[in-house]
Amino acid sequence: MDENTRLDALAFDVFSRQCPSRGTLEHVTGRWGSLTLGALYEGGFRFNELRRRVDGVSEKMLSQTLHALERDGLVHREAQPTNPPRVDYELTPLGRQVAERLLGLIELVEGRMPEVLQARDRYDEAHPSPEAGAQEAVRGGR
Repeated sequence: MDENTRLDALAFDVFSRQCPSRGTLEHVTGRWGSLTLGALYEGGFRFNELRRRVDGVSEKMLSQTLHALERDGLVHREAQPTNPPRVDYELTPLGRQVAERLLGLIELVEGRMPEVLQARDRYDEAHPSPEAGAQEAVRGGR
């Protein structure tokens, strides 16, 4: 049995702690992974362009995220032999498939944010934090 046949025969189950798909799912659904894949769906980027597009990510976190996504076969890194060096990142075909599904979730969440914010307000009213109670007591409300 060759390597590809052996891998095709495996049953992957993300709910099993032994399954390698769990690590890939973590890379894809983590904050920086999902935002990086979403940004790269728009097209290829150089490192600093991508860092500006994914607002708030540090250079170190973006580098680690890109490395993990490249290792998983979702991102292609191409270094140009220029001076200064130029490195471009783009999605692989598999990365595009994953990003398409991820963008569907992102669009759903963004489109339903008014409901989410209302739910948060209801929750916060029903479950006041201890800090809020202490602040109210200091102000003389209790």
